[in-house]
This record gives sequence, structure tokens and C-alpha cells, in this order.
Amino acid sequence: MSILTITKDNFEAEVLQSPQPVLLDFWATWCGPCQMLAPVVDAIAESRPDIRVGKVNVDEQVELALQYGVRSIPTLIVMKNGEVAATSIGYQSQAEIEAML
Repeated sequence: MSILTITKDNFEAEVLQSPQPVLLDFWATWCGPCQMLAPVVDAIAESRPDIRVGKVNVDEQVELALQYGVRSIPTLIVMKNGEVAATSIGYQSQAEIEAML
């Protein structure tokens, strides 16, 4: 499944109203650990058709980052039924992320 670009404009439709769990990757282009995590997130998007994966660029979507208390990146948030189900900060292995899901 492809990775969604999440913005404040599509957040409600793509995340809050999603019938599937959503893995959100809060990241920035200048963040080294974010770049290291990107292939792991891509692999999860490819291997897990039962979830949606979205990326939130914190430089462009400051309101969403503030709303969800993102102070360090990369931050991963799992949303289920419009609610935060799990959060992690920093680089995580694919197994660690799968365990969150």
C-alpha cells in the first residue's frame, strides 16, 4: 500500500475516520534518524495491507505536531478508531513497530 502524505486538510478523512489502524510517521527532511527510519516505515507499508501508513512533515504541519505533542522526531503514533493507541520516539526496528501495531 502506498504511503499517504498527511496534512491538516486531509487528517480527519485519512486518519480519524479510517476504518483501519493508521501508523503516522512525524518527520522532517533535515532529521537524520528520520531518514534512517524511512525505509523501515516503507517496508511496513508494503507488508501490511491491513493498516494505513501516513507521513506528517512537522515543518509543514506544525499544527498537527503540536496537537499530538510531538516534541522530538522521528515520532511514530498508531491511531485506532480516531484515538492514539501507541507512541514511540526515535528510531525503531521493524519488529518494534510491528509490536506497536
